[in-house]
Amino acid sequence: MLDESIRVMTERIKLVLADNNPAIHLFGSVTLDDFRLGWSDIDILVLTEAPISEYQTDALVTLRQTLTNEHGGNPYFRLFEGGILSKKAFFSGEKDAAVYWGTSGQRITDSFTLDSFAAAQLPNLFPCPTHQQFKADIRRHCNTIRQYAQTTSKEITSCGWLLDIARGLYTLRTDRVLAKTAAGEWAIAKNLAPDAEILKRAIQIRKNPLAYAGDGETLEWCGTLGQHIQEFADVLEKEWEAAP
Repeated sequence: MLDESIRVMTERIKLVLADNNPAIHLFGSVTLDDFRLGWSDIDILVLTEAPISEYQTDALVTLRQTLTNEHGGNPYFRLFEGGILSKKAFFSGEKDAAVYWGTSGQRITDSFTLDSFAAAQLPNLFPCPTHQQFKADIRRHCNTIRQYAQTTSKEITSCGWLLDIARGLYTLRTDRVLAKTAAGEWAIAKNLAPDAEILKRAIQIRKNPLAYAGDGETLEWCGTLGQHIQEFADVLEKEWEAAP
């Protein structure tokens, strides 16, 4: 259903934006062969040659829910996340009509940007990010982890913070972007995790999230990860400080 859902979504976007010559770009777990239903998003960027009209933004901002309803509750459409806006506004930073789809909802806004991790996956649009650009975004990710992962909720995606840290370490060392699951496996192989068994379990859950979504023991375990996440973030922060 994933491929079919992507096809349906892209065709509907093209229909709404038929007069705007849209270019649709996918990135993230879908293109890195790391998509897992029950955890992953479908990251998308749509850039148009002409500005988007008010009529088009109204149709696009609700498109995820519209397609979900039309296709009998298909779970994939609500997973699309990203931005839809004119190419000129995106690259110049000028304020213009844009549609944002996020985890917590959607809205009409006036801008949309991507970080270096996303840019590295779209080489047809961006030059390869510099080491300093990666380093700046890794710092921001680390700050977010410090702020929001002090305590964790009893949700399987709580252990995703560990994989985010592993990806940051990989990118800090290589200036490349790796799928989060593979980054976690890499961190274990490099003996970077303070507790390898915890990271191994996080990877196991990441590989088959639907199998663990209703498991009470796993959910309880996910709720205990706050300190482990902070200890792994210590590793990332120390390496960040030592990096050029």
